[in-house]
Amino acid sequence: MKELTYAQAVCEALDEEMARDENVVMLGEDIGFIGGNFKCTVGLLEKYGDLRVKDTPISEQGFVGMGVGMALTGLRPVIELMFSDFLLVAADQVINQMAKIRYMSGGQANVPMTIRCPIGAGRSSAAQHSQSMQAMVAQFPGTKIVLPSTAQEAKGLLKTAIRDDDPVLFLEHKMEYNKKYQIDDEVEPIPFGKARIAREGTDITIAATSSMVMKSEEAAERLAKEGIECEIIDLRTIVPLDTETIIESVKKTGKLIVADEAHERCGIGAEVAAAVADEVFYYLDAPCGRVNNPNVPLPFSPALEFPLIPSADKVYEKVKTYFK
Repeated sequence: MKELTYAQAVCEALDEEMARDENVVMLGEDIGFIGGNFKCTVGLLEKYGDLRVKDTPISEQGFVGMGVGMALTGLRPVIELMFSDFLLVAADQVINQMAKIRYMSGGQANVPMTIRCPIGAGRSSAAQHSQSMQAMVAQFPGTKIVLPSTAQEAKGLLKTAIRDDDPVLFLEHKMEYNKKYQIDDEVEPIPFGKARIAREGTDITIAATSSMVMKSEEAAERLAKEGIECEIIDLRTIVPLDTETIIESVKKTGKLIVADEAHERCGIGAEVAAAVADEVFYYLDAPCGRVNNPNVPLPFSPALEFPLIPSADKVYEKVKTYFK
């Protein structure tokens, strides 16, 4: 075991995959000389050179489109967007080109490409740099969507993303980058579509994404002292979504909460609740619950921002409503 920050674990995954496969290349704003806005690419320019680690202009549509072209020629580009909000700037390339080429070519062409970008609030980045875009992009077929929780998960899942023969959106929570974790000395790729039981329990299921896994674990520690045992599922990926693990847990607990930092409306919580209602409705003792950001833009002021962000306290309070 060793101690790494989340950002260092991401950097290690990139380094190891670039060493493993000379077709892995990187594009993004400030990923070279600066080492990335969140220091996830430190040292890679010096190690692999500027033909494989390319600083780009501030033109997301341009360099994402360039990545699509590179992938079509046999390279495996890893694109870094400074914030997930900028997926909207590159939306045509992401939604209409990258995601659809395999379908539109009848399988004759594929796009082995990964887009990494930070999600989440908590740094006073305001309404245009704090969004969690996972629910929106999940609407469009053709792209896998990954939401790693810990540093170990980020490293293993990123390796899988880079080796995938189809496009992957890899969404990293910006508030995790500087946190330190114990991770294995050697981390193997983690399969997509297979959730992780982060904590076993018998009273209620909490299906969580990204940093909400750790917040749910914190809430579960408090709840355990009150005799409520939470089972926490780290979804890992929402496309593909491991409904089987969720359903088996709900059969045991009879209750479900989905914790995700995206806005509540049309979010992953609604999708998971619908899947559970379709398959195991009569196992439910109560309606499915959600812990999300409310449906308002995120403000700059910390005094306004922090009350909106889903927290361990909000997970705790939501669980308590099931045990009055």
